[in-house]
Amino acid sequence: MANNFISVNRKKYAVGLLWQPIGAGFASRAYARSLSRNIDKKLTLYTEYRGMVGLASRRNGVRSGTVSAAAEVMESFSEYTSFLAVFYTGQNYYLVAARNGIILADSVFDAEADARTEYVKLSEIPDWGAFFAPSSWGMPRAAERNLSDLLSGRSRAVLRPISYLGAGMVSLILLGVFALVLGLIFHDSIRQAFSPRPQVAKLDPELVAEYKRQIEESSKKLDQEYQIEKTLPPEPIVMPYELLPNVADRAAQCYQAIGFVMQPIVGWNQVSATCGETHVTAEFQRSFGTIGEFYEIATGLMPASFVEEIDEDTLRVRATLPALDVYSSQDERDPDTVVRDVTTLFQSVDTPVQTQVVIDTLTNGVDIATTPVVEVGATSKLIPTQFMKIFDEFGGVYLMQASWDVRSRSWNYEVVIYAK
Repeated sequence: MANNFISVNRKKYAVGLLWQPIGAGFASRAYARSLSRNIDKKLTLYTEYRGMVGLASRRNGVRSGTVSAAAEVMESFSEYTSFLAVFYTGQNYYLVAARNGIILADSVFDAEADARTEYVKLSEIPDWGAFFAPSSWGMPRAAERNLSDLLSGRSRAVLRPISYLGAGMVSLILLGVFALVLGLIFHDSIRQAFSPRPQVAKLDPELVAEYKRQIEESSKKLDQEYQIEKTLPPEPIVMPYELLPNVADRAAQCYQAIGFVMQPIVGWNQVSATCGETHVTAEFQRSFGTIGEFYEIATGLMPASFVEEIDEDTLRVRATLPALDVYSSQDERDPDTVVRDVTTLFQSVDTPVQTQVVIDTLTNGVDIATTPVVEVGATSKLIPTQFMKIFDEFGGVYLMQASWDVRSRSWNYEVVIYAK
């Protein structure tokens, strides 16, 4: 592979990383440095994601601050611990696979045949949770997905230098080589500069003009051959509370989305439905119907959704949620006060609640920012639009997930509140 990146929606993403689980007792940077020394010292960039480190080389077209494509795909497929997926990017084929939450493959293929061969080889491993491939391949159980729908460019898994000292030394060496080449090319010119200069009047004007032309051509050629890409400043960190949807709009979206995928299908029983951050899913269990009948009915009732076959008796329907308008919102209270006030409100309606305070850490590859987050979990008989009214007096509220369980006929909610 010539490059370690792909371009999607005019944004560059890092691919082809060497992924390894972080060894016990290691910090991510220290472990990445150890891997680089023992495997390939050209691997000078790393990123951390879910207890793993991914290593890449600057020589293959990526730089500090580039987002990992595999990490973003993992986020979009968060409901699957194991999946095998290949996407056509318009120029090449990108394959990414995960087993039990560990990135197993992260590769780009210029030839379709090579990508298909690798996909088939990996598909022989048993117990994949889901398959994704171009529909033209005709792969069994595989759904086609558009890679641009999965990549947002906001992942925290961005490449960073393994060693800042090493990065500085590379730049210094490149500068020295550049100066040496310039010296060799202009050796004669430099020597003449310190030699007694002839009178201009004694030089042939045509020779002077030709000399100037050659100098200009040499300068242009040098600019093209030795142009060094300037390091762009990192993009500013966008805090999560700066991009929150309206609480009522988000609650209505989840309620309507779950109603959309929980359609009655003859011969299939509804089990559960979940509204996540980007998708809504529903699970169905077979009673006496057939898979063919399910597809036929579901296509009419739930357009623009796709069906995943978990096994011959279990199907899962998934649909993409439309984007909502966002705005900035943050609660003015400290986390402990928020926890106390949330607990008080739920006690007033006699509903058990679980709360915890976590610190959300974000980085753009250079700077690091943190914000305290109060996580709230509860089970209720109230529908989302009614349940979220409990949080009317709080700012920085976001409904992470709402799930409907058919057997208990109850809702499970996960809410976060961004505190000061």
